[in-house]
Amino acid sequence: MGSHYRKKGDGFGVWLVWGLLGVVSRLPLGFHQRIFRLVSWFLEKVMHYRRDEMVINLARSFPDKNYRELKELRHRVYLRLGELMAEAVWYSGCRGKRGPKRLRRQHIVEIRNVGELNALYDASPSVMLLCGHSGNWELLTGIFQMNYDPEHPWHACEKDYVVVHKQLHSHLWERIMDRCRGVVLYPMGFDGYLESNTILRYVLEHRQEKKLYLFPTDQFPYKGATRHDVGIFMHQPTLAMAGGASIAAKLGMSVVYLRWRNPARGRYTLEFVPIAENAKGMDPVELMKRYYALLQADLEAEPWNYLWTHKRWKK
Repeated sequence: MGSHYRKKGDGFGVWLVWGLLGVVSRLPLGFHQRIFRLVSWFLEKVMHYRRDEMVINLARSFPDKNYRELKELRHRVYLRLGELMAEAVWYSGCRGKRGPKRLRRQHIVEIRNVGELNALYDASPSVMLLCGHSGNWELLTGIFQMNYDPEHPWHACEKDYVVVHKQLHSHLWERIMDRCRGVVLYPMGFDGYLESNTILRYVLEHRQEKKLYLFPTDQFPYKGATRHDVGIFMHQPTLAMAGGASIAAKLGMSVVYLRWRNPARGRYTLEFVPIAENAKGMDPVELMKRYYALLQADLEAEPWNYLWTHKRWKK
């Protein structure tokens, strides 16, 4: 139980960074937001962190915006990057028995329609939750603490939750991000944090169990992954992976899009938008096209609320 949380082979570097995070992360979220506003300035004005990639992404995705508008949007994206870092550091302090209470008290994320997800969960073998790099996806391991609707308690629980991730190249940062993302769940014995190349075997082994699968799915296809043409996304021809959609189509799962909105700094709303109530036999590419249409609508409404610093389109 909780095998991902502690590993004997972590080494001194992992323990050192984790220990330092344990000290600074206990400070209020407002403190981290102020510090990382300076980090945002440094990334933008000094390092020019991935500026060329961001400029290309924004210019191609919003062809109707002029130079001034794109420059203002780029600045806002850098600020969002700092906010994401601040929230991730703060979130890593939600440790131990008091961690979930700390997360709930902050009320950083509010889920709008748990009842609708409950209905899909009850009626399906399992539910596939597709999410992109909008909002703050790093907080999604704390999803069970984000329901403030007493009339609709969760029908699922932590043991039913599976979070898929792509392993980082750096062992140190893989272990640190592993701990940060699972900090709320690990004390409860969470074993559902799985690397993407193991998910298919896991699903088949647990196909008789009702699960919530959280599947990040807006990356450009990894090396060796099957590339699917999903048409035009943000005014650009787009290739995508369809792993989560393919699993859902084979096993008849419900497929749900996670809609993040960012109404204010340090505040999010999360909504579950059905893509298919029963994906059995459906074309995974069609499911992904529906997903990308929903994501595009959200990006057009809140263009800053996305990780534009990474390559989403490659030849």
